[in-house]
Amino acid sequence: MADYEVGRGPSLKRLTLKEIPPEERPRERLLQHGADTLTDAELLAIIIRDGTRQESALDLARRLLHEHRSLRELADVPLADLCKVRGIGPARAAQIKAALAIASRLAAQRLERGRSFTGSRSVFEHFHLRLRGERQECIYCLLLDAKNRVMREVAVSRGGLTTSLAHPREILRTAIAEAANAIILVHNHPSGDPTPSADDIHLTRRVKQAAELAGIRLLDHVIVADEGYASLADRGQL
Repeated sequence: MADYEVGRGPSLKRLTLKEIPPEERPRERLLQHGADTLTDAELLAIIIRDGTRQESALDLARRLLHEHRSLRELADVPLADLCKVRGIGPARAAQIKAALAIASRLAAQRLERGRSFTGSRSVFEHFHLRLRGERQECIYCLLLDAKNRVMREVAVSRGGLTTSLAHPREILRTAIAEAANAIILVHNHPSGDPTPSADDIHLTRRVKQAAELAGIRLLDHVIVADEGYASLADRGQL
């Protein structure tokens, strides 16, 4: 169990997590309120579990993320280097690597054919892990059948959101070829702010107009970011 420390010098006293108010304990907060309420550092602290005499598990997690800026960058740190980090060592390094590897594999999973989305929130939940921390803008197009079930997921572009990189014809090419009945656009904002830009809105309207000419409905354009998501359909900007 992780420990907290208070005071300095000879009077240093170690507090167990049971002595800390429940609202400050990451594990208890997760059990009561869900993982979405925790920061990356708090989630990482649960994986690390134990602190050291100098730092709590949460302090260790915060230092790791400060040094490596994000979970994505932390995942790229070689295991041998992670083992050398003060307070981590082989056991904690293995725990961290295992957790990040599971997250990476989950994020890499593609949609199963026939899956239905209940709304913009479910689209965000599917793409969040994959796009979180991504440094470049990536655009995906979900092809749907007449019952709004997923036919296929198509990666449209990577590296930006401009008319040259995401022209409507590039977005609709596969949808037309596979006789999709409807589509949903998804892309990320590396800045962390999901608020639609003028370019986002402009591209969405162009795609909608082109899709209608091909007999395809554009159901939504969902923007995924670290701070949440935005649905142009929900915002009345479709």
